[in-house]
Amino acid sequence: MMLKVYCCQREVNVHSDKVKYSIKNKLFMLSATVAVPFLIMVVYLIYALHSYSNAYRAIVSNMTVANNYNLNFKEEMDESLYKLVVGSVTFETVGDEEGLQNPYGMIEDLRSEFGKLMKITTDGESRAWLQILMRNIDTLEDRVDDIKSNLESEKSYDMNIEMLDNNIYIMTELVQDNIQSYIYYQTRSIEHLTQQLNDRVHTFTIFCGILLVLLVVMVVVLTMMIVAGIIKPIQELSQVTRQISQGDFSARARTDTNDEVAVLADSVNSMTESLEELVGKIKEDERKMRHADLRLLQEQINPHFLYNTLDTIVWLIEGHASDKAVNMVVSLSEFFRLVLSKGKEYITIQEEEMHIRSYLEIQQVRYRDILEYRIDIAPELYRYKILKLTLQPLVENSLYHGIKYKRAKGVIVVTGKLLGDTVLFQVQDNGVGMEKEELDNLRSEIRKPCQDTGKGFGLANVNERIRMNFGVEYGMEIDSAPGQGTCVEVVIPAIPYEG
Repeated sequence: MMLKVYCCQREVNVHSDKVKYSIKNKLFMLSATVAVPFLIMVVYLIYALHSYSNAYRAIVSNMTVANNYNLNFKEEMDESLYKLVVGSVTFETVGDEEGLQNPYGMIEDLRSEFGKLMKITTDGESRAWLQILMRNIDTLEDRVDDIKSNLESEKSYDMNIEMLDNNIYIMTELVQDNIQSYIYYQTRSIEHLTQQLNDRVHTFTIFCGILLVLLVVMVVVLTMMIVAGIIKPIQELSQVTRQISQGDFSARARTDTNDEVAVLADSVNSMTESLEELVGKIKEDERKMRHADLRLLQEQINPHFLYNTLDTIVWLIEGHASDKAVNMVVSLSEFFRLVLSKGKEYITIQEEEMHIRSYLEIQQVRYRDILEYRIDIAPELYRYKILKLTLQPLVENSLYHGIKYKRAKGVIVVTGKLLGDTVLFQVQDNGVGMEKEELDNLRSEIRKPCQDTGKGFGLANVNERIRMNFGVEYGMEIDSAPGQGTCVEVVIPAIPYEG
């Protein structure tokens, strides 16, 4: 961070024979007294921000590595071992088939990557979960050894399948749970770092206030030694510094007196501009960090949804409903493709519609007896942009909190239309609805920042992302009545997609 230093040189007609200590020299001494503490504070703040940035990048890097294994390891390990057990491949040829990997190679890669994380992770809770993970990796390797031994001794197929169900699948799930726990505590480490930054900002503000008060005192003392002709400018300068000490960085001192007071006025204005720039940079860094946290939450995928979907696909295959299983796999693939979206934050409304349609198609297979849905988004909206994962959490909320507990068949209706220069979405269900007190509490919760809300986290996340990216005039409204269902409205600006 660079601070601009403004230097000004003014010619002042002062009779040196009448002034033993010129105002210029006095103010020079004052400026030196003031500059040193501020320089120390600036150096301290730069160091603190640099340290926080390095720690933050390290944690994000650790979480990125862990997330890669969280998403893929269990599925790939389970599939490879299943193919080995049923005899589709052998340990020597398993790596040759597309989509399969050697279990021992996967375990070694997992042990290597998380061994590296063990060396660089400093958080105690995260290290504890890494230690548990490493032990479970060893246990998993032992179970794989058992599978391999059984296959070499040509033991019964049923015994191997039982080992898969009772040992391998449980161990891979434990490994995945350990990884998720590590990610959770790394996320808490980010929150701790953010709190540390806030504390340092608070300390910086206090010291600035103290320094500004000292500056005012010094100026008042100097006014007692200066001729009456400059008392008023100094009084005005004192008033400006009081404004600055109260946080008004827009205040500026007069510099049109054409004497030594103008030198002090220029110094105060330069200091104020530097403080304003510095405080603004700190606020922008806080906003960017909060934005990064939300994007991290946005990219997380509910593993239970994936597990349940995969279980349903297996059930369909076992029930010889191969066409439905294929359609469900296609929907799941489309769902995850749209969730990831190559890391893009914004997508088209058409892509968002495809995303919720894939999600509902999957859920309709699971809840075929209780779920119907209809999507009616005007095609004219397809070219406008929307934050990724804006509507899907609302649909999920309707399903799990409205339709799921309804005794009769439930219906979810998603609509979208253009209203002037805004886009209005509605996600409506005919579920159980909410009492007025519960509705009021939910409305209050979703207006809070995500880290402060105790319920309605997904809705709060959507609302906060909308307000952060588009402005406080946009966001979400909820209406509900017992036995009549719930309607969630989302308003965003109509901005053409240019990505």
